[in-house]
Amino acid sequence: MRLREDADFIVKESIKKVLPDEAVKQALANKEFTGGKLYVVATGKAAWQMAKAAAGLLGDQIVAGVVVTKYDHVMGEIPRIACYEAGHPVPDENSFKGTQAALDLVSDLKPEDTVLFLLSGGGSALFEKPLVSSEELTDVTEKLLACGADIVEINTIRKRLSAVKGGKFAKICAPAKVYSIVLSDILGDPLDMIASGPAYPDSSTQEAALEIVEKYKLSFSEKVMELLKGETPKALDNVETVITGSVKNLCDAAEGACKELGYEVVYLTDQLDCVAKEAGAFLAAIAKSYQSTAKSIAFICGGETVVHLTGKGLGGRNQELALAAAEGIAGLDNTAVFSVGSDGTDGPTDAAGGYADGETKAKLLRAGLSIYEVLQENDAYHALQKTEGLIMTGPTGTNVNDVSVVLVKR
Repeated sequence: MRLREDADFIVKESIKKVLPDEAVKQALANKEFTGGKLYVVATGKAAWQMAKAAAGLLGDQIVAGVVVTKYDHVMGEIPRIACYEAGHPVPDENSFKGTQAALDLVSDLKPEDTVLFLLSGGGSALFEKPLVSSEELTDVTEKLLACGADIVEINTIRKRLSAVKGGKFAKICAPAKVYSIVLSDILGDPLDMIASGPAYPDSSTQEAALEIVEKYKLSFSEKVMELLKGETPKALDNVETVITGSVKNLCDAAEGACKELGYEVVYLTDQLDCVAKEAGAFLAAIAKSYQSTAKSIAFICGGETVVHLTGKGLGGRNQELALAAAEGIAGLDNTAVFSVGSDGTDGPTDAAGGYADGETKAKLLRAGLSIYEVLQENDAYHALQKTEGLIMTGPTGTNVNDVSVVLVKR
C-alpha cells in the first residue's frame, strides 16, 4: 500500500472512531428525564449529529428542539427539532437567528423541565446573541483570528460580548435543569472555554480579557472595551455536565489505525499548541532523524495549531502544517506528513487538511511555486491542490481538534 493510501486509511479510521453518535448514546444510557418537559438545544459543528443520536434514543420524550450548526452540516430533518445553519468561524445573521430560536424555546421554563444541551466545538461562532452590533462582532472576531490568539484567548474576549456565553445561557434556562453533553475541541477539556461555555461557570476574568487586548495590541471600540470589564457567572446550580469525547480519543484511534497497517507507533502528544508552520518543521525534523529505521514507524500528535495571517491566500492550519513539513522532508523516500481537522473542514476551505511527502516540494517547483512564498501568502490550499495533497473528507459530524501524523515506511 502506498503512503498516500496509508494516510487516507488512517484519516478515515480515526474520524470514524470519534463520531459523536456512540458518545451521546453512552452519556444518555442511564439518564432518565421525568416530571417535566424535555427540550433539546444543540450547537457546534457536531450539533446535528449529536441531536440526531439523542432524538433516536429519546423519541417522543423530546417536546421541541433547536440545532444551530455550520453551513452544509445539516444532513436531514430531525422530528420536533428545528435546524439552522450559520456562519463559522465568524458569526452571521443566521447565527443570531438560530440562537434567538433557542432562547425563545427556553425562556419560560418550569423547575421540573429539562434542557438537554448538546455542545461541540464551533459553538462560539454559531451560538451567539451579541451585545454589540454584528458588524462590530465580526470585526473583533476577525482581529482575534488574524493576530494568532489561541482558542482560549479568543473565547475569553467573545464571552464578554455575548448574552449567552460564559454561563449566561444556563442562567436563562433557570429554573429548569440543564443536562449538558460536551464534545471537547480544546486541549485539556476546559468546560468554561469549549464553545465559550454557555452552560458552565466561567473561570476567566476581566483582567485576563484586558491583558489579551494588550498582548496583541488590539484596537477595539469604547463599547467593546467597556464590556470587557464586565464579569460572567462564577457559579451555576442548575447544570450537570458530561464530557463525551476529546482529542485524546482521536489520537488513540489514529494509533490503532497505524498499528493495523503495521507501523510501530510513537505517541508524541495530544497537547500540540503552536504555530502551524513550526509544527510542520518540527515533524519534518523527526522524520529526518528516523530515516535509518529498519521498520515502519509512525509518530502521532494531536491538538490545535494556529496560523499567523501574513497574506491573502486560501488555506487552514492543517494544510499549512503539511506544506511546511514538505520543505524538510523533500527528497526523502517513503516518508510523509499529514494533518487533518476532525470536523472535515480546515479553515475556510472544503479540505479537511493536507498531505505532503518527499516529492511534494519538487512538484511545486515544477509548477513554479516556492513553499516559502506560498506560506507567506497563506495559500497552502492552492499549492496542495497542485500536488494532489489536499485531504477531502467532507463534513464529518464531529469536532475534537486535529491529528497530525509522520509516516516512515520500510
